[in-house]
Amino acid sequence: MANDRDVTKKYPVKQFVSKIRRLADGLEAGEQFTIQIANERIRVPKHAIVSIEHERGEDGEEIEFQITWKNDA
Repeated sequence: MANDRDVTKKYPVKQFVSKIRRLADGLEAGEQFTIQIANERIRVPKHAIVSIEHERGEDGEEIEFQITWKNDA
């Protein structure tokens, strides 16, 4: 049974920067990273794939930092 979740959480800049800094440190060290988003702790494995997406439309622009991985069965 899948446990689907699709959450967008806004953070104050200082808290966002802290999360991104810890993420960058973990990626650079080749380590697993744990982050809490909307009251749920998520473990990101060291083999996760990182990408940056840019979208432009009539209403504005958006940059998304994405981290993806497959769950182990």
